[in-house]
Amino acid sequence: MSTKSKYYITTPIYYVNDKPHIGHAYTTIAADVLARWHRLKGDEVFFLTGTDEHGAKVEESAKKAGKSPLELCDENSEKFKKTFESLNLSFDYFIRTTDQRHKEAVAKFMQKLWENGDIYEGTYEGLYCTGCENFLTEKELVNGKCPIHLTVPEKITEKNYFFKLKKYLPQVKELIEKDEIKIRPEDKKKETLGLFQQGLEDFSVSRERVKWGIPLPFDQSQVTYVWVEALQNYVSAIGYGDNEKEFKKWWIEADVLHLMAKDILKFHCIYWPALLLAAGEKPPKELFLHGFFTINGQKMSKSLGNVIDPNEMVKKYGADATRYLLLSQFPFGQDGDIKAEKFDEQYNAYLANGIGNLVSRVANLIEQGGGQLNKKLKTSDLIFKEVSRHLEKLEFTEAIAVFESEINNLDYKLQKEKPWEKAVNDENRLKFLQETAGTILAIANAIEPFMPETGAAIQKKFLASKITKGQPLFPRMQK
Repeated sequence: MSTKSKYYITTPIYYVNDKPHIGHAYTTIAADVLARWHRLKGDEVFFLTGTDEHGAKVEESAKKAGKSPLELCDENSEKFKKTFESLNLSFDYFIRTTDQRHKEAVAKFMQKLWENGDIYEGTYEGLYCTGCENFLTEKELVNGKCPIHLTVPEKITEKNYFFKLKKYLPQVKELIEKDEIKIRPEDKKKETLGLFQQGLEDFSVSRERVKWGIPLPFDQSQVTYVWVEALQNYVSAIGYGDNEKEFKKWWIEADVLHLMAKDILKFHCIYWPALLLAAGEKPPKELFLHGFFTINGQKMSKSLGNVIDPNEMVKKYGADATRYLLLSQFPFGQDGDIKAEKFDEQYNAYLANGIGNLVSRVANLIEQGGGQLNKKLKTSDLIFKEVSRHLEKLEFTEAIAVFESEINNLDYKLQKEKPWEKAVNDENRLKFLQETAGTILAIANAIEPFMPETGAAIQKKFLASKITKGQPLFPRMQK
């Protein structure tokens, strides 16, 4: 029996009606850092991401583009996958909700809810926002419009099937209060508990007028509501209904962590646990909701022309630097502002003139003495442990600050010691370079989850039989 800890890490799945942007990259890079960190510690990890491909929004986008919904999905899903690959994201499975496996799992899940008596037929009349793929209440509107999409919702009356949410609310609330469903940061837990005071109602799980979706197994005239079946990707991806061993390993035995932005709090923190309880499954162990970011003080939007394409960032800075630049801007659980024009400055200051310059200088000094050190390099795991202390709490900026502090400390020692002023065979010079190279290796190990190519390159350089300066890790950006 394996004694390794198991972690199942997920991102939300992303709508295919648009191109990938840095909002999608931000969440998925964070998940990748956690997955890589756990693997470095020797844990077993399953890291899931993918695309959400059904619903009225996709149907409309395909029609406007003169394509079938599946053609649009194939095209845009591939864009997401290629973007994530360009960012060197180590996902174990990229799910598509048009996958046959997902469709079959959803049918089994919905059938179970139906047989358990937790779904009933009714008529729904409400205001529907296609952009949100959701019904809105009058209270949620601002000047009669959806506050997110600034469009007037359509009044719809149709036959629907409803889930008995109210039946499970007391149990979900108790699990959240006891941290058996752990919601982080703490303010998001409070926000979730506040929703229970607002009189949450049973919700619709089907649409009659939408054709692009997964039919209900007990009524083929209806398709499963897009966000209801999208939530089920977390279980369909790991064998729900068709691979009991795999499902048990990753859903029952592993620690499940859902990462997402705060705008889908209610669906994930209340509706999803309730659906799972109704299906006889355990709810996720932990959900972490990160904040929103603005670009130079403004919301990211196509009309403002401030949508940042992560592919363009990778072309300019490389995958590792893009990962670093996005995750280092502000604490993960908070809202923050990204100053895109500062990227060059930050790249030069922290990467080219930081770790890049340090590695080049120390390797060059060792190369001047023949490229070899007298003893095997000693490394400490203290830096990795300190980084781990922060990653356990999803404190990415604080974890980055740990290795940046170590880099600054080595720079200071280098300037103070001035090994270049000593003879290449000077005992003090050799001892200093030996210790410094060992610390750089320890930094490389701590950096690896954030910048995997950089961590690997540093280790390759300093563990080589002959150490050479070589090419810079991060060539400086010219003004």
